Amino acid sequence: MITALVLGSSVMSLRQASLEHSEIVKVFGQSVELVAQVVTDPSQTSTGNFSFIARAIYLKSDNGSFAMRIPIRIITPHHEVLTILPGQSFSAQARIVESKEARVAALVLIDEKVKVLTPPSRWTKSLAAIRLGLRNKSGDGDAGALIPGMVLGDTSKQSLEFKTAMKRSGLTHLSAVSGANFAIVSSFVLWCMQFLFTRIKLRLGATAIALICFIALVRPSPSVLRAAAMAAVLLIAQGTHRGRDSLPALGFAIGAVVIGDPWQARDAGFALSVMATTGLLLFAPVVVEKLRQYMPEKLAEALAPPIAAIVFCSPVLVALSGYISPISVIANLLAAPAVGPITILGFIAALVSAFAPFISVALIWLIRFPAGFISLVAAWAAHFPVLTLRAGSMGFLIIAVFTVVLWLFKKYLKAISITVVILILALLWLQRWPAGDWDVANCDVGQGDSMVINLGHHQAIVIDVGPDPVLEDHCLDSLGVTEISLLILSHFHADHVGGLSGAVKNRKVSQLWISTNAEPLLESAHVASLLSGVGVVSPQRGYGAQIAGFTIKVLWPASGSHEFESLPGDGSAINNSSIAIYISSPDFTLFAAGDLEPPAQHELVGEVTRVDIYKLCHHGSRYQDSALMAALKPQVAVISVGAKNLYGHPAPQTIAALVRLGAEVVRTDQSGAISITANSHRIKVRTSKGRFDLFRLG
Repeated sequence: MITALVLGSSVMSLRQASLEHSEIVKVFGQSVELVAQVVTDPSQTSTGNFSFIARAIYLKSDNGSFAMRIPIRIITPHHEVLTILPGQSFSAQARIVESKEARVAALVLIDEKVKVLTPPSRWTKSLAAIRLGLRNKSGDGDAGALIPGMVLGDTSKQSLEFKTAMKRSGLTHLSAVSGANFAIVSSFVLWCMQFLFTRIKLRLGATAIALICFIALVRPSPSVLRAAAMAAVLLIAQGTHRGRDSLPALGFAIGAVVIGDPWQARDAGFALSVMATTGLLLFAPVVVEKLRQYMPEKLAEALAPPIAAIVFCSPVLVALSGYISPISVIANLLAAPAVGPITILGFIAALVSAFAPFISVALIWLIRFPAGFISLVAAWAAHFPVLTLRAGSMGFLIIAVFTVVLWLFKKYLKAISITVVILILALLWLQRWPAGDWDVANCDVGQGDSMVINLGHHQAIVIDVGPDPVLEDHCLDSLGVTEISLLILSHFHADHVGGLSGAVKNRKVSQLWISTNAEPLLESAHVASLLSGVGVVSPQRGYGAQIAGFTIKVLWPASGSHEFESLPGDGSAINNSSIAIYISSPDFTLFAAGDLEPPAQHELVGEVTRVDIYKLCHHGSRYQDSALMAALKPQVAVISVGAKNLYGHPAPQTIAALVRLGAEVVRTDQSGAISITANSHRIKVRTSKGRFDLFRLG
C-alpha cells in the first residue's frame, strides 16, 4: 500500500510538472486555431454551457504552431457538441486560459461552432446507439432521468433539483453508475455463469470480461474506473466467500487506481468509494450480527450495508458539506429493493434496444415504477432536517474520531447506537431554525444569494433565490413562507436566479422586479418561462414602493447607460446592472445590492445613510468601495457565500474593513442559515449552526 501511494504521488508529480510546462502555457490569454480529440461525453453545466475533456493535438497562434497530446477542458455554448462522440477529432477557433482543474493543462473557451474532422468508429457508434436508445426510451420526469443514470451513467436528463434532492437524502450514489451498480451487474453475471462453468475461477474470469465490456459501455471515465475497481474487490469477496481476506485486494485496487490516475488521490469521490467498500467488507458483517438479535435476519442484512457505508463515509461527507443527514439510512433502506431490478433489467433493456426495441420498451416500462419510487423517496427525505457540523478538517476529525470509537468498541454497539440517536435528536432540536420570530433571514444556499424579509401572515419579500432550487424551497419552508409579495432578482447570474423553481414551488408570487440587463439570456429566459403570469417591473433609481409597512427605495441602476473607466471583478457589466435597494421599517433599515462592484457602489455614497443590516455585495469579495461601507456603517453585515468556494470569497480585507467599522459579521459558510430579529432597541442574530448574538442598536 505504502509503495503504491509513493509511486502514485511520484507519477502525479511528473504529470503535473508536464502539464505546467507544456507548450499550451505559452498561449494563455490568446486566440488560437485548435485541433483536438474528444475524451469524455459533452454535458451541460449549471450555467447552460457545454463542457467536456479533450486531448489537444495541434494549435496555431501568433507565437507559432505546436503539436501536442495534452488534456484540456472545453467550454462552449453550442449544443451541437452533444452529437460528438469520444474519439472524434474537431477543429475550432478558441481562446486559451489558465485552468484551476488539476487534471487538465488549460481551459479552452469556444464561442464559434466546431468543425468535426473525423467520423466515429463502429465500436463507438454501437455503444452510443445503446446509450441513446436507453435515454430516449426511458421517458420524462425524474424516473426517466434516473434510469439512464443508474444503468449507464448518463445523467444528461437529470435536473439540478433532482440531483440536489438525491444528495441531501443520501442517495446521490444512485444518480449515476457507482460501485454498487457494478457489483450488482457483476453478481448477476456471476450467477448466470454457474450454468456454464463449474469452476469458480472460470466464472470469475467470464465475469471480469463482462465487467470490462460494461466499463466500455458506460465510458471509462475516472469515476467509472474507480467504481469498477471497488466492485471488483466486492466481487472477489463474494466469489471466494472470504470477505476479510479481500482487504489486500482492496489495497491493490487503491494502488492501481492511484497509479493509473494520480489525481484520484485528490478526488473526494475516490475517498468515498474506498471508505464505502471498506465499510461493506469490515463493518457490515458486524452490524448484521448485532441486528439479527433484535429483528429478522433478512431485515438485518438489508439495513447493514447502508449503515456500514454511511458510518465509514461520514467523515468525508461532513468535511465536504458540513452536515450529515440522519434520514439517509432510512432513505437507503427504502430505496435498496428498487436498485437491483433497475440495474439488471435496465442493463438488459439497453443491450437489446438496438435489435429488439419492443422488449426494451417493456422492460423500461416495468422499471419506471421502482425508479419513480426512488425519486419520491429522495424528494421526501430531502425535506428532513440535517445535522449541521463544521465543514473541512474539523468536521472530518469530529466524525472520524466517532467512527474509530465505534469500531474499537463495536461490542457495545447497542449502547453506542442508543446514545448516538439521543444525541442526534437533541442536536437537531437545538439546531432548529429559525426557532421563533424573525424579521430578516438569509438562506444557506451555497455560493449564491437569497435574503427573505418577513411581512407576516406567511408572506415575504424575497431578494434573489440562490443557485439551488431544493435548498431555496427548503429554506422558505423552514421560514413558513407561502406567498412572495415581492420577488426581487438583482441580476441574472445563475447563483442569484438558479433556484427560482424552488422558490415558486407551491407559492404565489405577486410581483417581480428584475434587472434592466437581460444577460445572460439563458437565465433570463428561464425566469420568464417560470413567472409568465406575474407582473414584471425593471426598476431604476428613484423608483419605490410601500409594502406592509416597509418602504423600498431603488438606488440603482441609474437610468440610461453607464460606463466606467475601470471595471474590476468578474462579469462587471452584468454585476453593475444589479438592483440596489434601501429598505426601511419602524424596527430596522437594510441595504442590499446584488453583485454591484466598486465603481457603481461609489455612485451610491451620497444616496445612503447608516443601516442596521447590510447584505454584502458580491459575496464579500475584495471588490468593495470603502466609502460606501463607511457611509452604511452597518450593525450587522451578512455575507452569503459557499464554503470553500473557488473564488476566495469572502476576502479577508473586506471582513477586516467591516470589523473596523464595528459591524457584527455573519457568514453562511461558517454559520449556515441566518435569522435576524430587530426592534428599535436591540437586534438578535440566530444561525442554523447554533450561533446566537444579542446586542443593542447603536
